[in-house]
Amino acid sequence: MSRVLVIGDSCKDIFVYGDIHRVCPEAPVPVFNPTHRTENDGMAKNVVRNLEALGCNVEFISNDNSIKKIRYVDNRSNQMVLRVDENDKCRSINENEIDYIEKSHMNFDAVIISDYCKGFLDEEDICFIADKCNNVFLDTKKEIGDWVNDVDFIKINELEYKKNYSGNPNDDKLIVTLGSKGCRYKDELFPVEEVSVKDVSGAGDTFMSALVVEYIKTGDIRKSINFAQECTTKVVQQPGVVTI
Repeated sequence: MSRVLVIGDSCKDIFVYGDIHRVCPEAPVPVFNPTHRTENDGMAKNVVRNLEALGCNVEFISNDNSIKKIRYVDNRSNQMVLRVDENDKCRSINENEIDYIEKSHMNFDAVIISDYCKGFLDEEDICFIADKCNNVFLDTKKEIGDWVNDVDFIKINELEYKKNYSGNPNDDKLIVTLGSKGCRYKDELFPVEEVSVKDVSGAGDTFMSALVVEYIKTGDIRKSINFAQECTTKVVQQPGVVTI
C-alpha cells in the first residue's frame, strides 16, 4: 500500500441546499428557504479523503477545521447563490510538525503540499519541505517563485497560472488544469471527456490525489495526468464535494 504525507490547510465544507421562488421585497436578492445540508472535511483534508478512497495509507499535518466554507445552493438549478467563509485564517505549522517531517520523510512514497494560503504554510516552510522530501507535489495559491525549485511537480489551475505565474525555470514542473479543456503539461494538451458538470468544488483535490497515486504506481507523469483527469471527470458530475 502506498504511503503519502499530506501537508496543508484544511476546512469544513458545508453545502446548504434550498428553494428559491421569489425575490426579496426589501432588496434585489433571492429569498432562500433551506431544505437540507451536507458537511465534509475540505481543502487538504479532501485530498486525504480522495487518497484513502484510492487505497493509500495517509498521514496528515494540518490546522484544525475551524475554517468553514458555507455554500448556499438552489435545489432546482444546482447553482450556488452565496458563499460565506468563516474563520478564513488558521495557525501556522509548528516546530514539532516540521521536525517530524524532517525525521520521517523517507517513510513516504510521495508528499503532497496542499497550500490554500490560509496561513498554515509560508514560502520558507514549503521550500524546506521540498528540500527534505522526495516526490513532492505542490498545489498552491501563492505566486510561483524560486522557493519551488525543489518541488517535483506543481499543479495549478488556469486562473492561478495567469494570476501567479510570471515565468521562471520551473516551467517543466507545471501541470495547468484547464477545466473542460483538460490540462496542459510541457505545452502538451491533455483533452478531457465532455460531461455534464454539476459541481467543480473539490475537483482540484481529486485531480492531485489521483495524479500522485498513479505516479507512485507507474512513475509516468503523462499516464498519471490521464488517470487524474478520468477521476476528476467522475466527481464533477456529482453535486457538492465528493471523493472518487
